[in-house]
Amino acid sequence: MINKSRIILLAGTVCLSASAFSQQKKELSFSEVYEKSPKDIINAIPVQRGWADDTHYIEYRPEGQQSKPYTVDVKTGNAVPSAPAQVNVATVTIKNRDIYYKDAQGTETRITNDTIEEKNPTLSPDGKLIAFTRNNDLYKADITGKNEIRYTTDGSDVIYNGWASWVYYEEILGRATRYKAFWWSPDSKRLAFMRFDDSQVPVFPIYNSSGQHGFLENTRYPKPGDKNPEVKMGIVNADREGIVWTDFNAKDDQYFGTPFWMADSKTLWMQWMNRDQNDLIIYSVTPTDGKKKVIYEEKQKTWIDWFDDMYFLKNGQGFILKSDKSGYGHFYYMDLNGKLKKQLTSGKWRVANLLMVDEKAQEIFFTARKEATTRFDLYRVSLKGGEPKRLTFGNYDHTISLSPNGSYFISNFSNLQTPPQTALLDKNGKIIRQLANSKGPEFSNYNLPETNLVYYKTRDGLELPMTVTLPLNFDASKKYPVWISIYGGPDAGTVYDRFKSPVGQNYWWAKEGVIQVAIDNRSAGHLGKTGMNYIYRQLGKYEIDDYVDAVNFLKTKGYVNENKVGITGGSFGGYITAMALTYAADVFTHGIANFSPTDWALYDTHYTERFMDTPQDNAEGYKITAPLTYAEKLKGTLRIVHGTMDDNVHMQNSIQLVNKLQDLNKHFEFMLYPGERHGFRGAKSRHSAQENTRFMYQYMLDKPLPAEFSNYWK
Repeated sequence: MINKSRIILLAGTVCLSASAFSQQKKELSFSEVYEKSPKDIINAIPVQRGWADDTHYIEYRPEGQQSKPYTVDVKTGNAVPSAPAQVNVATVTIKNRDIYYKDAQGTETRITNDTIEEKNPTLSPDGKLIAFTRNNDLYKADITGKNEIRYTTDGSDVIYNGWASWVYYEEILGRATRYKAFWWSPDSKRLAFMRFDDSQVPVFPIYNSSGQHGFLENTRYPKPGDKNPEVKMGIVNADREGIVWTDFNAKDDQYFGTPFWMADSKTLWMQWMNRDQNDLIIYSVTPTDGKKKVIYEEKQKTWIDWFDDMYFLKNGQGFILKSDKSGYGHFYYMDLNGKLKKQLTSGKWRVANLLMVDEKAQEIFFTARKEATTRFDLYRVSLKGGEPKRLTFGNYDHTISLSPNGSYFISNFSNLQTPPQTALLDKNGKIIRQLANSKGPEFSNYNLPETNLVYYKTRDGLELPMTVTLPLNFDASKKYPVWISIYGGPDAGTVYDRFKSPVGQNYWWAKEGVIQVAIDNRSAGHLGKTGMNYIYRQLGKYEIDDYVDAVNFLKTKGYVNENKVGITGGSFGGYITAMALTYAADVFTHGIANFSPTDWALYDTHYTERFMDTPQDNAEGYKITAPLTYAEKLKGTLRIVHGTMDDNVHMQNSIQLVNKLQDLNKHFEFMLYPGERHGFRGAKSRHSAQENTRFMYQYMLDKPLPAEFSNYWK
């Protein structure tokens, strides 16, 4: 619930004495905001990074310009300096295109010596073998650099063995894999790998303007309705050639998720999904012959997300699965045949992360958004069922570090009004001691912007959160420009009841008189999968309507300058910005749309079709969710920004919007960044930040750029 002080603030009845009092406080100068913050407003505090054992945690304490590690006893609080990290694990790295192995004592051995670049060298669990890819084929060598085996021989520019096709790297296996698509068995005797055939996947050319002639970078990139890569899962024995192909037809229109080896290495569990992404099956596969059997199947009317955090109990007791099939994410305790043993959590709230399974005590520790959708708490619940026990405290958002056996945990907690603190607690939630408080002695002596959590109602009656940062020395009788920073993608909310630093650029805009806002829509996660299901086959339509409702709610407060409602974001946030200035042109007046999708038909298959189906099946849905459709409505100031070599959201998106706006004789701004990918780095990032600042002063504040910025940017 919103407390009374927040209601008063937003109702615009700030009393004169409070305003006068705030004016007596100190304010930060330009140099204090952008160059060096004053001390003792928000202080650096020790950071807990893991545990040495169940009763000793590792704490990094700020000392001068560095942080030094200490090992702290949970019972006494006594701390001793931690020994410097020792080289005690073997590693494999790529240097000058070849693989090098370094043992635990630091002795280095060159494993490969050729002109071809090896990729993703990965040690086997027993530390004796190294798997890698070379020219899109899968290999293995031992740590002496001998006994190299080439498992596959058909690697080419369209056939990849153990190296992911782009859409799998980006959407299924994940960027953290660095395109790796092979997995060691726990006993180091086998490798499972994916084979991709991209021969029927369309090529998308990306132009690089470098040099005299430039060149094209061609990527196999499937867009909605296109052919996907054909995928097979193979299994090889580490000590010899020969492939066992799992029992799937590569010609089927399907997807495979990240596989899981069982602890005994005797079976491989594979995730299979149909092209429509509404039917997910977990298969158990026998490595010796590739035969499969169904373990678990889940169907939903909209879409299903991959299972990426299953926990397998010892001695074949079963596994724990997180599913949102009920409309909210919950934990299910299953046996190894896929039969439900016990649903561990339930209700109209969502679990987050499974932190630990205490098999001896038969209970699990997990985080969840149960008390409030804007905060995370720690809970535990029995594997036999029952009501989860909340272990954290207060109206705070908690980030948890749990000891190895679950006897203790450390919470870093805050809310929008309370700077971060840390506390040590036992497994029952009893506070043992406070460890740190970042609130400095000067905090109350400065006039700092306050961010409030506010709830707005959508036109169909849903209640959703937003944060509002009012200007310094706020006067409810005045009208202020509004600047909204947005992302807005499915299950990617940004509105949380956690502290935001009051110093930095947000302070500067508050000082300059800008109302700063963040808004979450119905698909952001606060309403679980139930909220996300609204957007099925019309990705973006409900979301932009929700943002319109949020802005209209703010306008009822009387202090919003309706001629200056600005919005910005990148990627999906850029898409929302483009929709705001076209579809919702009567509400949003200014926007900076960064590397934006402008028509979902131009993005990739797996992401887009999950929410939209194909253009052939949902032509109307693609039409009503495209900023291109509403280009003629543009009447505000829209700046379109893109990197020329964006291989994720192709610059094609912005070019098509630019083309449409030109044909409609619309005024707009366009900034491209040569050679930049999805987001900007280095000099281009600095330039983008500068241009955003100039945009704010020119359009939102109607005044010249302060001279301090020109000197600061030199």
